[in-house]
Amino acid sequence: MNHAFSSHHSGSGVNVYSEESRKKLARVIMNLFEHWDLDTATQLNLLGFSPTSRALLIPYKKGIKPLPNTRDLFDRVGWLLSIHKSLRLLYPKNENIRYTWISRKNMAFDNQTPLEMMTNEGIIGIAKVARYLDFQRGR
Repeated sequence: MNHAFSSHHSGSGVNVYSEESRKKLARVIMNLFEHWDLDTATQLNLLGFSPTSRALLIPYKKGIKPLPNTRDLFDRVGWLLSIHKSLRLLYPKNENIRYTWISRKNMAFDNQTPLEMMTNEGIIGIAKVARYLDFQRGR
């Protein structure tokens, strides 16, 4: 139970493992992907799904299908939402930067975009980007 969401699991009355919570989470992450302007292949990559799983995304977007209850997926979604939260806190008045930051080349990632780091390195890359933003927020 050491997921990114484990703190929400006990005490707050929210069970992220319930089907209803996983449907809401699916809608939230799909909305974020829309704000980030990600194509289908990139969305599947970030969620750790096979490129042939395109049909999965529509029911997630509509909130009619829950995200699978897997550790890997919860970790990925937790890091992605952490990135979004950090960007909201770092750029509270600039929505454009908040939603385009992941697509801008960054010296911190060897001049790759954060999105390239995340898609090339999978969950490790996603975690690196989230930790980098946590560090920037704490400065």
